[in-house]
Amino acid sequence: MQYSETFNEPDLSAVRTAGRVVAIDPGTKHIGVAVSDELRLVARPLPAIARKSWKKLLADVQVVIAEYDAAALVVGLPLNTDGSESSMSAEARKMATKFGLSLSIPVFLQDERVTSYEARKRIWDRGVEPDKTKQFVDSEAATIILADFLERLPK
Repeated sequence: MQYSETFNEPDLSAVRTAGRVVAIDPGTKHIGVAVSDELRLVARPLPAIARKSWKKLLADVQVVIAEYDAAALVVGLPLNTDGSESSMSAEARKMATKFGLSLSIPVFLQDERVTSYEARKRIWDRGVEPDKTKQFVDSEAATIILADFLERLPK
């Protein structure tokens, strides 16, 4: 299919007007996952996916997309705080391209600067002990990425 960058005037017309959207926060060991409701008002975290191989990751993401009948996939793009590219930016772009070629739904990139910090804060604000936050951070960050994306969709 194709992917678009949401921070450079993306063509969001490729997204069906209804249906859930799935977002992922790519990491080196885990991939955070989040899904919206059908009205695209709320984003919620799903269990993170262990990152083992591309084939396994693709299969796991396809299961989530099928389970929630997702209309689009959003991949977090980790830029440096000044907006420049990082080594993980190249990895996220590569991942988005591969998903775009492998999935039948549109794939978008979404700027995810400081989402991990915000995710930790949200988890701590809910009273989770700091030593137990690691297991929730990736998917909470994906939730923030998804919420940012949903705000950009035409109403």
